[in-house]
Amino acid sequence: MPAHPPLLTAEDHDCLAALAWFARGVVEGLHVGMHRSPHIGVSVEFKEHRPYVRGDEVRSIDWKLYGKTDRLFIRQYEQESNLTATLLVDQSGSMAYAGTGVRAVSKHLFATRLAACLSYLFLSQHDAVGLALFDTQVRTMLPSRNRVSQLEHLMQALAGSACGGETRLANVLASVAGRVGRRGVVFVISDGFDEPEPLLQSLSLLRQLASEVVFFQVWHPDELDFPFSTRTRFRSLENRSQERVVDPLSFRKAYQRNLERFQRTIAEGCTQRRITHVPCRSDEPHAELLARFLGRREAV
Repeated sequence: MPAHPPLLTAEDHDCLAALAWFARGVVEGLHVGMHRSPHIGVSVEFKEHRPYVRGDEVRSIDWKLYGKTDRLFIRQYEQESNLTATLLVDQSGSMAYAGTGVRAVSKHLFATRLAACLSYLFLSQHDAVGLALFDTQVRTMLPSRNRVSQLEHLMQALAGSACGGETRLANVLASVAGRVGRRGVVFVISDGFDEPEPLLQSLSLLRQLASEVVFFQVWHPDELDFPFSTRTRFRSLENRSQERVVDPLSFRKAYQRNLERFQRTIAEGCTQRRITHVPCRSDEPHAELLARFLGRREAV
């Protein structure tokens, strides 16, 4: 089995070292010198319960509440409310598309590298990072942590992820919304291949729970440029039984028209719902993409 390419290169580390993420608004928690907090000082008072997620510290379980409800809950305190970044990474079949170029990069590899960059960035600021990998359902879920060891766990999960299955993006995002818990920033990294309205509704649900939602919509250059010139057989990466042979010259105008309609619907829907929409191409350097995005973000 070939070795998985490194998720973070030396160039990525150099670029990320110059970046910093500043919470746009007031966030639940305090990281001294980095994020503003609605709390004065750091309190150790009990704040709230949240459902237990596999991987949470057993010692944090409220056993008295378990005795009353027969359900596991975690006790949260004010000092546990630092900024939390939750990364939702699509690993459905369509993300496997890499084109035919010699140096082709799949949308999935681009997405995992982007998630790795975000993980490195937030953890270097001592913020908590969690991860969910999904296709038709959540396949891997790592609770948010800000420990040094969390980066290694995140990298292992990202490097071990593999594409497969159809896309049920709207359903998955709606199910994950109940696990986000703390207010923070949620990153959705996906090609967004789903019906626009259900997708936007699920993103809106995330936005109600998180102080900020960023949707990195990943495109392969072929999907945007449609460079095909001879009769081509197109086969679904999510359902291998679905395929179609088309003449690109006669198909291109209709494809581009539908693509523009889809892009416009997603962009306008995100703007209306106060969701940050960031279209990106799988052939662009992901660390540079983040640098440009953060630069624009801080200028707003």
